[in-house]
Amino acid sequence: MIVLKSQREIEAMKKAGEILAACHKEIGKLIKPGITTWEIDQFVEEFLKKKGATPEQKGYKGYEYATCASINDEICHGFPRKEPLNEGDIVTVDMVVNYNGALADSAWSYAVGKVSEETERLLQVTKEALYKGIEQAVVGNRIGDIGHAIQTYVEGEGFSVVRDFIGHGIGAVIHEKPDVPHYGLPGKGARIKEGMVFTIEPMVNVGRYQTRMDLNGWTARTIDGKFSAQYEHTLAITKDGPVILTEQE
Repeated sequence: MIVLKSQREIEAMKKAGEILAACHKEIGKLIKPGITTWEIDQFVEEFLKKKGATPEQKGYKGYEYATCASINDEICHGFPRKEPLNEGDIVTVDMVVNYNGALADSAWSYAVGKVSEETERLLQVTKEALYKGIEQAVVGNRIGDIGHAIQTYVEGEGFSVVRDFIGHGIGAVIHEKPDVPHYGLPGKGARIKEGMVFTIEPMVNVGRYQTRMDLNGWTARTIDGKFSAQYEHTLAITKDGPVILTEQE
């Protein structure tokens, strides 16, 4: 069942989103060769505490960290660790913020120092794909229109879209309906209605779209070892169009 949110609920989620966006902007200043994703995770926990917020995924199904930190060929759900990031790496930091019971979810990929031209293109295309999906998130369209716009653009740029992990509704809990794939056919799926709140979060690979799981049961990697990037926003559907609750601008 898709739960439509009231204006009051959306405003509460927007406050959570503002804290999350501010945290990502600070993370962007920290990313450089030599820093560890463990240090980033500790920073996020402290930052949220100072804002009166908490990391919602900590404890979710036994997950132990405030963030997911996925490096290079890790697609999503990478564990923060104490090995330093190196020049040319990319790292995706994903977090869910709880502020007074309202949630917001956003992932962002960061270049570590100077990256290759291919990696730079991967980051640019993935971010652009997110916004092309958001453009389709309007009342009257269908969920499939979002995925189709993303897939068509990404594949046209020579990259691939992950199928195994998708966007989702969000509200009182992290994952609600509707499911929001980043691939598919236009005109298919649930009708987009005012009051929906969901994430769009394309994961884009340099190589093949297939994934493989680490033995930890959480972390997904590209099957061919090539780089993967992800950008994610939480957005609310209004009669005037989508409102990005986690916008960093």
